[in-house]
Amino acid sequence: MTSPFGPLVLIANPNAGRGAVASALPRIEGVLTGQNLAYRVVRTTHPGHATEAARQALDDGERYLVAVGGDGTVHEVVNGMVENGGPAAADAVLGVVAAGSGCDFVRSFGLPQDAAQAAARLAGDRVRTIDVGTVTCADGITRCFVNIAEAGLGGAVVARAANLGKLLGGARYAAGFWLTLPRFRPAAVRLDADGQYHAWRAYNVVVANCRFYGGGMQISPNSDPGDCLLDILVMTGPKSDSFTTLPKVYKGAHLPHRNIAELQAAQLSIEADTPFLVEADGEVLGTTPASFGIIPGAIRLKV
Repeated sequence: MTSPFGPLVLIANPNAGRGAVASALPRIEGVLTGQNLAYRVVRTTHPGHATEAARQALDDGERYLVAVGGDGTVHEVVNGMVENGGPAAADAVLGVVAAGSGCDFVRSFGLPQDAAQAAARLAGDRVRTIDVGTVTCADGITRCFVNIAEAGLGGAVVARAANLGKLLGGARYAAGFWLTLPRFRPAAVRLDADGQYHAWRAYNVVVANCRFYGGGMQISPNSDPGDCLLDILVMTGPKSDSFTTLPKVYKGAHLPHRNIAELQAAQLSIEADTPFLVEADGEVLGTTPASFGIIPGAIRLKV
């Protein structure tokens, strides 16, 4: 017996979350076996392997790909499911089992953070079609993101957190934030949002497809990952806003805010007098100048 989408391909980084993914795999497999779902497991071994595994599975005719891990694993699998501005296979389905150090992507869809509960949700045929964002940094390489991207302080924080090692676990982002904030400098930024030009002195630009990032912060509470638009938040006030608004951000109650400009666009370009680091789905991708776009309905998400 198998899913209506065919056998599952579990793509997992066993080292993620200080080994938490490896520890969760037996429980996940037990749930799938109990539901008589056919599956196989791909254990990734290097950066980009999840993207390679996803693309190879689709080339081999498999259609139900399950990212097991955090936002980084989801990011890589999605990049393997999208090519040339559209889905690599229109009938493919993405499942997500949150494990490891955390997965903010699933929060926008009410999917479980518990690995066993998430595995149980892989049965059935309920899917939701969602958009995928694209980002092209100064290196000219275009990549996809499914959750949230940032240029500025957010990119610098993710870069710093990545260098803190694995011992801090889910606290790496918070540690990276406090280590980065004192020396970070705002810059003059110029935006072209669907042909409308804007200029501010800003310290961060959020480009959101979904709502949550940073371990449960609802930074873009109005985002709809199926509306064919990116939600853009430009932080124009003092850097102190980034932590004085923090309690409200967790509740998604920080908007409207006098120092946050809110835009929506299908196409966006960002330039900064001092190049900003760009991150997407928790992965540092490059620097500004950067351009962003949206691919409507590129992924069918198992919900």
